[in-house]
Amino acid sequence: MNIVQLKKTSKKHVPKQHKVRNMFIAFFSGGCLGAIAQILSMFYQHYLQIDFQQSIPFIIVTIIFCASILTGVGVYDRLAQHCGAGLFIPISGFANALTSSAMEARSEGAIFGIGANMFKLAGSVITYGIVSSSIFGCLRFYFFGG
Repeated sequence: MNIVQLKKTSKKHVPKQHKVRNMFIAFFSGGCLGAIAQILSMFYQHYLQIDFQQSIPFIIVTIIFCASILTGVGVYDRLAQHCGAGLFIPISGFANALTSSAMEARSEGAIFGIGANMFKLAGSVITYGIVSSSIFGCLRFYFFGG
């Protein structure tokens, strides 16, 4: 069997992808997460008597907390399998990655297990985020002034 025949045979057995369906599911689930954030915003504004800008950190912390708890009890991963990018793209996906890494390493202790392994995945995201924001900030300052 040559390479061409092997590729043809493997293409026949690849599962069919439902890209349009997955796109709508991700759009809907991301929209639901946005609606939840809006409800949280209105809740914090009404009950804490703060304006919208001050409610944003509360919303972010609440979403991170809920995603971490759902990851800890095993619900978030199953939910994200069905919702796709609608739940992995926002900050809830980042919280899931940190919590999953921490849970995998908890048997090694608090410092060398959780502390050291939690940021293995997230460390590269944080590093490149800081570097790229510094570069774009310098370019913006250079081209558009302070």
